[in-house]
Amino acid sequence: MQQLPEQNDPSLLVGLASHDDAGVYRLSDEQVLIQTVDFFTPVVDNPRDFGRIAVANALSDIYAMGGRPITALNIVGFPAERVDLNVLGEILVGGMEKLAEAGVALLGGHSVKDPELKFGVAVTGLAHPDEVVTNAGARPGDGILLTKPLGSGILTTALKNNRLSSKQLEAVTRVMAQLNDRASQIMKRYQVHACTDVTGFGLLGHLLEVVRASEVSARLWMDRIPLLEGALELAAQGHLPGGLQANRQYAEPHARISEALSPEQKALLYDPQTSGGLLICVPRPHVRTCLQELKAVYPQSALIGEIRPPAEVAIEVVPRSETPRGI
Repeated sequence: MQQLPEQNDPSLLVGLASHDDAGVYRLSDEQVLIQTVDFFTPVVDNPRDFGRIAVANALSDIYAMGGRPITALNIVGFPAERVDLNVLGEILVGGMEKLAEAGVALLGGHSVKDPELKFGVAVTGLAHPDEVVTNAGARPGDGILLTKPLGSGILTTALKNNRLSSKQLEAVTRVMAQLNDRASQIMKRYQVHACTDVTGFGLLGHLLEVVRASEVSARLWMDRIPLLEGALELAAQGHLPGGLQANRQYAEPHARISEALSPEQKALLYDPQTSGGLLICVPRPHVRTCLQELKAVYPQSALIGEIRPPAEVAIEVVPRSETPRGI
């Protein structure tokens, strides 16, 4: 991407340079267009659930930017010569069910023959310019809220290894398929300073993008970070996704992680998520009320840390919480 020429369109408000969740283009003084695209290989065996999860994941980028998704286009790679087309039908139905839940119109899409099944959507959203939330506005003193538990990468890897219980599968599927729409609506009522969704780069990777763009640092409290049930045990058993090590190599040089954390706890910090929660930087006076509202919809929402002034190390992770004064 560094080889791409610089764009000078004055209406392009958020583009490639900021590593944000979606692009933002000004249509008028009252409206901006927000666009994103995401697709991936199956993370669960049930085709309809996979469709729901893939769509929820793609829509999340719009919600993280404070937008309202309005239209979508399906993107499909399908091995038609060896997989029954009814499987694709179930995937598309699951995706459309999630779009309907979000109030998003499906306009069409495109498919290609592919040796490996892939599905996702390109999404268009709208917002007022004043409602757009980027990853670049975090300020010292902000509380860092996370709306969904970590561990989906580890649990879905255990599923591939036939080591996931039906109860754990049900739980991780429910979390991944849940829309971030309500979280987006709630956060906009509290003049939040920054937001991103936690997906493929893991918690530390996405937080690193926030602190870099905002020119601040962050401290996380490991005991406050919500985890899916069984995630630590499965990590200890070695069910680690391939992307976890790449995330570690990316973020670890910029983090100071307490040696008191277990190897499994450290792994969860880098675990690539599918359709994870929103990571929201909330002004200190509003943290408690905002979190209370979030918990009513996303029960495992938590205050997991705080934004601090710029420091030599971008992110520090300590074992135990230390709720700042005023929260």
